[in-house]
Amino acid sequence: MPRLHICSIFRLADVAEGSGARTLVSLINSDIKVERPAAIAPERHLLVGISDITTETEGHVLANEDHIESLIDFVRLWDRNDPLLIHCFAGVSRSTAAAYVTACALGPQICEDEIAQRLRRASPTATPNPRLVALADRVLNRGGRMIAAIKRIGRGEECIEGAPFALDLP
Repeated sequence: MPRLHICSIFRLADVAEGSGARTLVSLINSDIKVERPAAIAPERHLLVGISDITTETEGHVLANEDHIESLIDFVRLWDRNDPLLIHCFAGVSRSTAAAYVTACALGPQICEDEIAQRLRRASPTATPNPRLVALADRVLNRGGRMIAAIKRIGRGEECIEGAPFALDLP
């Protein structure tokens, strides 16, 4: 069964080693250096340089459709033989949104609410970035259902850093 692992930048090396992941998605401010784990080949690492914001903010990079399309294209090329690791700075917002987007992109037949509920069960702190979810909803032609499902699970528990977690894909 294909599996996603989600964590913060601070746990990246440990989770990469412990999970056996060979594919990596980093969603992080463009001024933060990401040390790619040695087990992950450069061509199997997608770096999306975006800030964790929902509206235009000076000095930050606001996610756009090109960022979402690059994420979706990248995860669709993932062979699913080894786990896929997704991280952001705190492991709470951008990475959990990317995990949700990945699950929706790779499981177009699965109800958005089911995926959102799986995400919530896997991580009580997950608070997917609403802009990333809204952009993906449009790109994947989900008709607002991704946005609504994430609203229904609500904001995750407050934390400084989310605990690493795994999400199994169907």
